Amino acid sequence: MKNLKYLILLLSICTSNWSLAQTTATHPIWSKVELSFTSDKVYDNAIYDVKEFRAIFTSPTGLTKKLNGFWNGDKDWKIRLLPDETGIWTYETFCSDENNNGLNAKSGKFEVVQNQGNKPFDLHGTVTVNKGDYHISYKDGTPFFFTACTAWNGALKSTDEEWDTYLNHRQENQYNTIQYVTTQWRGCEKNAEGKQAYSGNGQIKIDPEFFARIDNKTDKINAQGLLASPVLLWALPKGEGKHLSPGYALPTDDAVLLAKYIVARLQGNHVIWILGGDGDYKNENEDRWKFIGKEVFGDIDNAPVTLHPHGSAWIGEIYKDEDWLDIVAYQSSHNNGEWVVNWINKGPMAKTWHKLPAKPLINMEPNYEELGFKFTAEDVRNASYWSIFASPLSGITYGANGIWPWIQKEKELIENHHNPKGKWPSTWRKSIDLPGSKQIGILSSFIQKYPWWTLKPVSKILIGDPTTNGFNRFIPVVSDNSRSLIMGYVPQAMDFSLRLDERHNYKFSWFDPIVGKVHDGDYQNNGGVAHFSSPTDQDWVFVLERI
Repeated sequence: MKNLKYLILLLSICTSNWSLAQTTATHPIWSKVELSFTSDKVYDNAIYDVKEFRAIFTSPTGLTKKLNGFWNGDKDWKIRLLPDETGIWTYETFCSDENNNGLNAKSGKFEVVQNQGNKPFDLHGTVTVNKGDYHISYKDGTPFFFTACTAWNGALKSTDEEWDTYLNHRQENQYNTIQYVTTQWRGCEKNAEGKQAYSGNGQIKIDPEFFARIDNKTDKINAQGLLASPVLLWALPKGEGKHLSPGYALPTDDAVLLAKYIVARLQGNHVIWILGGDGDYKNENEDRWKFIGKEVFGDIDNAPVTLHPHGSAWIGEIYKDEDWLDIVAYQSSHNNGEWVVNWINKGPMAKTWHKLPAKPLINMEPNYEELGFKFTAEDVRNASYWSIFASPLSGITYGANGIWPWIQKEKELIENHHNPKGKWPSTWRKSIDLPGSKQIGILSSFIQKYPWWTLKPVSKILIGDPTTNGFNRFIPVVSDNSRSLIMGYVPQAMDFSLRLDERHNYKFSWFDPIVGKVHDGDYQNNGGVAHFSSPTDQDWVFVLERI
């Protein structure tokens, strides 16, 4: 009897200590929490056999988050969370296979503590889009000027050394976001290990080992203090290799399952979701993509979502009532001709932004540097400054013809793309140091010196129309509501005039977008008409600050 009492006491102490260990596991706020579960059984095809595996998380203040889990191979299942409050969190799982005691009705708790890191997300929280804003913000309200680099194949092909080098370079050059593809697509049939995200069509099979690479690359993006912007379903409906792109080739139900799987894997990271890449989301495809968006994001707590359309396509009006779409992206395409230049400056973004519900509007694919061996740094700057000033400022994306396909060696060609005869792209290592690559970082650094989120287009300030002497002479002008800060982009040397109230005095300066230097300027205001002349024969940005 004495031994039995001793054994009961010992078990009681052990149980108490085990319970204490369970409740005192801690995680920093704004960092990934991963919960692991062991299934009672191995399924033939887990994403079909288990219709739903999710958890309801309850925060310290009583708010709830519904998040899906995912199959990670064999009997291994996980649920990931990015916590946004400190204190004790609780959770309870649900599995559609209610007889699976390893997955269903599991509950627990964990503690979230203050984050001691010094990266932007550690200090400000993750990114969000607040209702009524034309820009992205961190959770604490700090504005976030979206400055992305396009590395579509980076997560698929890069070595660890390459990815680390690239991310460090982007961060040092003022980029804050990386756009990349998360499955096979027409630009990359298999990843560096020869694997594909899924196989089949009509009933797909997921390869968790493929996605372990994507997890790793995404974690590295965030570890560098950068925002991840993964494409879930590449969707271009034309061109060689289009059958590889899941957003185009898969039946709708399979596309939904694949997208939900990727979201579940990456929802513990700092992300902006690109649901579809390079797709046609209008006409006969409109209902399909609206359905996919609602199915993937309609009933879960999620990060901001956007769609990346094909060239010169505008979805702002037909998707204006889609609550799951937080950012209106567009692609001006790769062209410096009159039609595309006018589409950027005088097209739907410029004409309709003020008539639609307020959302960030971002050109996620302007001219790629060196694409076709014809687009220069000047073409990149032109398209980028025109784009950010065509609507309320929110951000821009850079691309280079050697970075997006992740060209690793000389004379390597781009998969399923037409390569100019006898020529090949620069490697990604060379491309990150191209002039335009550096100059988009300069653009971002310059813009963020000012309260850029207050600036909106004010074309009526400009007197006359410079494009009467050439379509590429367009001067966009932006200002805050009080006219305390006015900016404009002058794409080439010219004289121009602005309407300025004579009662106000302004400090005037020129910003050189090529080298990033600021020069004091001078102007004359005669009867409310101020006259300006470009200082040299190149593009410039002018800045007027009321004093």
